[in-house]
Parts: sequence; C-alpha cells; structure tokens
Amino acid sequence: MDQPNIIELAKTIFEGQPFSRHIGAELAEITETRSVIEVALRDDLRQQHGHAHGGVLSYLADNAITFAGGVALRGDALTSEFKINYLKPGAGPLLRAVAEPLSVSGRQAVCQCRILSVDGDEETLAAVAQGTVVRASGSKS
Repeated sequence: MDQPNIIELAKTIFEGQPFSRHIGAELAEITETRSVIEVALRDDLRQQHGHAHGGVLSYLADNAITFAGGVALRGDALTSEFKINYLKPGAGPLLRAVAEPLSVSGRQAVCQCRILSVDGDEETLAAVAQGTVVRASGSKS
C-alpha cells in the first residue's frame, strides 16, 4: 500500500474507534515516521488526586504505538505487547502521545512513545512506553 493510502487508512481506523471518540482523543499527526494523539484532560479522566488516570496514559501509549507501527508496517496493525513507565503526574490540561518506530521487520514493529503533559508552551514528560505491533490478520503490505 502506498504511503498516502496508509495514512488515510490510519485516519479512517482512528475515526472508527468508539473508545477514542468517548474520551475525546484526536489523531493530531500521522506520518510515516510518527503518530501524535492528543486528549484534553477532562475531570472524568482524572484519578482521585486530580491527575490523569493511568488508564488514559496507557490508552495514549497503546494507540500511538499501534498507529506508528501500523504505518511503518504499511497496513492494519494490533498491539502485541507494551510496557509503560509513569514518571510524573499528567496534570494537563492537554495530554500528548508521540510514538515512533524503532525497528521494523517482517510482520512486526517495535515502537517507543513519550506521553507529555502540556500546559501552554510547557511540556512535562509524564510517561514513556515501548511496544510491539504486529500486522493484523489479512492485512497486506
């Protein structure tokens, strides 16, 4: 699949995800070298201390990694596994996940993601994640 078509496929898949719509996620950028997903930190996405819930940060990492890997693999893809390290509270008001492929071969891509808590021009690294993405069954290169 050529690059413009894979980018359009990624956008279509993202727009079709009910959970992404539910939390108000936006695919802010998708290129052949990275994906960027953003979520405005609403009160219902916070935990008891007022920071972003870890599940929201994990969602961002999982999805950003999968989209970066899917474009690198040139087809529909799924997360095989990922690990996340929480570094600082995600206080917002915006959360941004930036994922890039580190290694792409055959049917899988290993990607890295930084989750940033953004307040105006100030960005704080809230978490880092790494994951493996595999080509979805039936997806062709």
